[in-house]
Amino acid sequence: MLFEILLWISISAIIYTYIIYPFILIFFSSLFQVKSDINCLLQNTERRIDYLENNFPEVAIIVAAYNEEGVIEKRINNLINQTYPSDKLNIYIGSDGSTDSTADIISKFTDQRIKKFIFQENRGKISVLNDLIQSTGHEEILVLSDANTYFNNDVVEKLVRHFEDNHVGAVCGELHLIDSESRSNKDSLYWKYERILKYFEARIGALLGANGANYAIRKDLYKPLPINTIVDDFTIVMDIAINGNCVKYDPEAIAIEEIAPDIASEFGRRVRIGIGNYQALKRYFSFLLPKASTLYFSYISHKIMRWLVPHFMLTALIINLLLIDQSFYYYTFILQLIFYTGCGLIYFLKNYVKVPGVMLIPVFLVSMNIALGVGFIKYITGNYKGNWKRTER
Repeated sequence: MLFEILLWISISAIIYTYIIYPFILIFFSSLFQVKSDINCLLQNTERRIDYLENNFPEVAIIVAAYNEEGVIEKRINNLINQTYPSDKLNIYIGSDGSTDSTADIISKFTDQRIKKFIFQENRGKISVLNDLIQSTGHEEILVLSDANTYFNNDVVEKLVRHFEDNHVGAVCGELHLIDSESRSNKDSLYWKYERILKYFEARIGALLGANGANYAIRKDLYKPLPINTIVDDFTIVMDIAINGNCVKYDPEAIAIEEIAPDIASEFGRRVRIGIGNYQALKRYFSFLLPKASTLYFSYISHKIMRWLVPHFMLTALIINLLLIDQSFYYYTFILQLIFYTGCGLIYFLKNYVKVPGVMLIPVFLVSMNIALGVGFIKYITGNYKGNWKRTER
């Protein structure tokens, strides 16, 4: 009986994480929207926050780079061409002990807005971020991004406009993924799903993390990160959110990034994210205590439950095996074997035959959760470092 309970708890947890939670989130979001609409109607308040004319705060764009010679020149030009007032914008770029020509490319720029930091030693992204932010001047807002990301020309303006509201501590922008060859938008169904969750979580004041390639924060809310931090974008925004500041999501602030060329390339990135997730779980352990807030609801449902899916999947498989002498559970075990075997076959066959995109969805989900599981093992064994390696995405 106990095994059966554990089996169905595991299965239910997976279903809740990926299916039930989004529906609950959208339902509550609709209630919040109705309340907001009524307030706007009765109090004659504006729905949107836009800049007051000429009321532009000073902004610092922060980019840490390591071995980015193929993209760094284009990236700097992309930032220079932002529509944000040039006298209000500075760009802080640090080369973290790059062994290619990244530092030379950065050094050749003469625009006074570009603040160049050429570090000889490769210390890790977090050390560079801490140093760059500490080196900023009078800027009030920080826009954090990556070297291999490209902003639409109005991204900074779109992000920063939300800080007209003093309650806003961070703003997450939109990230579109494109194919490196066709340059067309190749957002996977899973990424679209994640964007939907961010949008509705922001509506109910429950957005915790940001797209690391495209977000902005108030500088005075930044806390220097421990140098072994893996998932910096989540940690930075989580600190801001749990201290009572609002985190917004702006789908109009669009950045573009190339997708990983294949699932294998994505796997290593997911392992690293997995390590960072479990690191964050320990770091914010006290936040697991029950709280009556939408932020807590989002943290448990979207983060904690998601991080534990690999454990639920493994538990369901092992316990199902222990119950295999019962005819019903014999068939459920066979179904699990067929599912995982099928994902494995599709994973290998996709290199030789064209596989319909819908069939790649379960392959991606299984691969992602295996990567999270590997990340968990690496974390509990201490087999990781804060240093970084360049990835395709």
